[in-house]
Amino acid sequence: MIDTSVLIDYINARSPYRAKAARLLEEAATGRLKLYVNTVTLSETLYVASRVYQAAGIADPNGRALDFVEWVKGRARVIDIDEDIALRAGELKKELGIALPDCYVIATAEAVGGTPLFRRLEREMEPVLESLRALGVKFLSEEEL
Repeated sequence: MIDTSVLIDYINARSPYRAKAARLLEEAATGRLKLYVNTVTLSETLYVASRVYQAAGIADPNGRALDFVEWVKGRARVIDIDEDIALRAGELKKELGIALPDCYVIATAEAVGGTPLFRRLEREMEPVLESLRALGVKFLSEEEL
């Protein structure tokens, strides 16, 4: 279950984790790896990718971001947010105090039996790192891929 940050690393040529993100997406395209993305992550990816493309001076950044989201959908199984996932994400928000979209990634990963994967440990996550590890959270910055 991948977070928006992993997807944005793929389109960011300057990202130190771009090669790892690309490898994940390539393995998913060939069927060697199952990737999941939820609908909250798709909406966040659209927004962030559009801003990245705009900053890079790409013509029609929103159209390019929409194309990227479609491309991602061809590599990752999209999981709709149901009531159980939504309530679990709310519980995680109360417990961990991290960004709600990140809580949705963790809750969705639990629902599908997957591993929540983020780009790197963010500052807001540092105080709850042990709790995140107990929930199975992994970081692209730490993983050997």
